[in-house]
Amino acid sequence: MKTLLKTTLALLVVLGFTSCNDDDDNGASQDQTATVLVRMVDAPGDYDAVNIDVQDVVVKYNGSEEEVSIGDVDAGIYDLLELTGGASALLANDQIPAGDVSQIRLILGTNNTVVVDGVSYDLATPSAQQSGLKLQLNQTLEPDAIYEFTLDFDVEESIVVQGNGGYSLKPVINLTLNTEVGEIIGIALPANYQILVTASNGTDVVSTYTDANGNYHLYGLDAGFYDLSFEIDPLLGLPPIVVNDVEVNVGLETVVETIVFEPL
Repeated sequence: MKTLLKTTLALLVVLGFTSCNDDDDNGASQDQTATVLVRMVDAPGDYDAVNIDVQDVVVKYNGSEEEVSIGDVDAGIYDLLELTGGASALLANDQIPAGDVSQIRLILGTNNTVVVDGVSYDLATPSAQQSGLKLQLNQTLEPDAIYEFTLDFDVEESIVVQGNGGYSLKPVINLTLNTEVGEIIGIALPANYQILVTASNGTDVVSTYTDANGNYHLYGLDAGFYDLSFEIDPLLGLPPIVVNDVEVNVGLETVVETIVFEPL
């Protein structure tokens, strides 16, 4: 299975953004706010379901040990495998103090499970992960601005098979600021087959599945040209369809013409 190959670590996702703000000692402005949205999506995984217990999303400011909850957090259990084909979960959407944010933390609960061949298994989750997956950000939030971040789980890398037959969760997440990357969207048919869509620029590889209507959505793509590969159920004996040189621009969605596998 092809998965997201951008620079990620199991417990640490590092993005280098330049920031500077002299509003106060801890980098936060007490009188001015910025709007922050946090979405969660998923790269494909070969499981029936991967259920993640999201409890909170908090930020930490430079020079301060205190953390601020984004506030309007939609806590709950999310099946990551439903967040493909263009679907995403809006975890947070609220105003927080403007200033220099050094870190976002995704706080998990204990009700994390994976379903394999119809059998549900608890995902062993180290306490350090439950207390918060630290995503380094180093981004200045300007007053009255809107910032939309995407957390892209790499399911294949995040689920670890243990020697005793159990499973553990060691999340691999790619964090992107949507104004600094582009996206590819489109439709691949027939819709009654789940089709694997992969974008590659020779360095990075991003993939997703189509949804029940054939829609797909590839997030977090650096600007440049990508080759798209569409792979249907191998039992059908149909070769992949490839679309070359799809251009991606920062902050924009590139719409690709509809892909149709035929004959079936």
